[in-house]
Amino acid sequence: MRRSAVETKAVILAAARERFAADGYEKATIRAIAADARIDPSMVMRYFGSKDRLFAAAAEFDLRLPDLGALPRDRVGATLVRHFLDRWEADDALQVLLRTGVTNQAAAERTRAIFATQLAPLITALAGDPTGGDGRAATRAVLVASQMLGMALCRYILRFPPAVTMSDDDIVAWLGPVIQRYLTGSDPANGPL
Repeated sequence: MRRSAVETKAVILAAARERFAADGYEKATIRAIAADARIDPSMVMRYFGSKDRLFAAAAEFDLRLPDLGALPRDRVGATLVRHFLDRWEADDALQVLLRTGVTNQAAAERTRAIFATQLAPLITALAGDPTGGDGRAATRAVLVASQMLGMALCRYILRFPPAVTMSDDDIVAWLGPVIQRYLTGSDPANGPL
């Protein structure tokens, strides 16, 4: 059965995400990805040109962050935690980035860019001014990212039993207030927003 170019690219990307997630960037090979996709390695090169470009395509990710401005202010933390849990489970690209980001500079940079370009503007918008309310939107964003990436690392990559077995509701109950504080709480150095 012949695939269209669009279908072939999709199969290659799915295989690449799985292989990068399982093996990391350094150990994943074009040959292994091609074998997983059941195509010739030359087809991977034809569509993507190099392992770096394939990784960049496989690691493309939209957080699809919700509009938190429409929510009651005291619900933004819980809503954001639930959203991240849904995104982690719906798409393995973030897991690929997390697994490879600890050993590969390009993957680490891609992860930083995703959070900087998508999360920081959300926090700035939530605070209602371009400086992030207290001029610390980037700090708030990195604190949120540290919690969400830390939970993802424990739950999906390292598979710590308590993190794996906790229900989404339990994780929201534990992390929601922490994320709420990072998003809307006082800056310890400068006072309330």
